[in-house]
Amino acid sequence: MSEVPGELKYTKSHEWVRIEADGSVVVGITDHAQDQLGDMVYIEVPEAGTSFAAGDACAVVESVKAASDVYAPIAGEVTEGNDALADSPELVNQDPFGDGWLMKLNPGDSSELDGLMDAEAYQAFLESEEH
Repeated sequence: MSEVPGELKYTKSHEWVRIEADGSVVVGITDHAQDQLGDMVYIEVPEAGTSFAAGDACAVVESVKAASDVYAPIAGEVTEGNDALADSPELVNQDPFGDGWLMKLNPGDSSELDGLMDAEAYQAFLESEEH
């Protein structure tokens, strides 16, 4: 069973969002997503200053099984990409909710966060996908 931390928000495309005290957000892929993809071999994260609309492809994760786009869970401007993933893509497998984060965003419209799933809804979504 995949880990689903209770304090995060989630998307149906398996990104997680952590809201920081200053209103910025940290984005990564979920434990379920990294488990489905398998061992990461390459990750491309966006550069600071890049802006995305909600749902835009914003990063690429490539594993031994497949390459997959990561989608911006909300609109915003990237303030930092996780450069450590260039040399250590396995961080996403080892710690998807910690050192394996992909990018930090300044939200364009914080109300978009309300449209994301909480942990309970995401867990129910995962269970519905399995059936």
